Amino acid sequence: MRRFFADSKNVSAGNIIINDKEQIHHIKDVLRLVPGDEVVIFDDNGREYSSIVEEILLTKVSFKVKENKKQVLPKEPQLVIACAIPKGPKMDDIIDKLSQLGVDRVIPLLTERVVVKLDERKKISRQVRWKKIALSSAKQSQRNNIMAVGPVSDIGEALSSCKSFDLKLIPNLAGKRQSLKEVFNKGEPKNILVFIGPEGDFSPREIELAQKSGCIPVSLGSLVLRVDTAAISVASFIKLYAHH
Repeated sequence: MRRFFADSKNVSAGNIIINDKEQIHHIKDVLRLVPGDEVVIFDDNGREYSSIVEEILLTKVSFKVKENKKQVLPKEPQLVIACAIPKGPKMDDIIDKLSQLGVDRVIPLLTERVVVKLDERKKISRQVRWKKIALSSAKQSQRNNIMAVGPVSDIGEALSSCKSFDLKLIPNLAGKRQSLKEVFNKGEPKNILVFIGPEGDFSPREIELAQKSGCIPVSLGSLVLRVDTAAISVASFIKLYAHH
């Protein structure tokens, strides 16, 4: 069934309004829905609503709620991935895949060895685009909470904004490192932050800064992984581990 997102402030007793231009266009011109069609709507409070299209106007679409239920989320650790921005459109795919895997938040990183250069305007526009991808992915994968996409940051800013995490990991290619399995056999963390470096790895200064902030160096195996492969592999492992 078709799924749409509504801001919780537009949800009232028995009625929902969607006034987002892109979703209105999708409902009206792409899917060509008409009053009486049934859809599923989810909001930013984790609620899901079986609804019926009531009225389609140029500036809003209104729905009548048939049934609503609070999503019961499995008890899994919160997972945040701070990922170096690769060149080209790969970050779009990373956002999409991490959303599908149930990652809670992504922090796009500009590290010392990242090739991509972004001014302030581009940082904001990229974040807006990545948020749209996360929303689209949430609809498609039927997750009821939308993965957050933070502002583009450097490693110091990301560490400062995530001080409360009880497990912080930094996969890298040199020095003494543990395996992910070794780390997770030592306990059950409630919130996890993982840094994913660029193709040229983190600089020694960045690794030192991360370790001083409590990050544990880990290895992802004997092969050198691309940024997208590393991010997806780490998220997959942690999500699989969390279900045990």
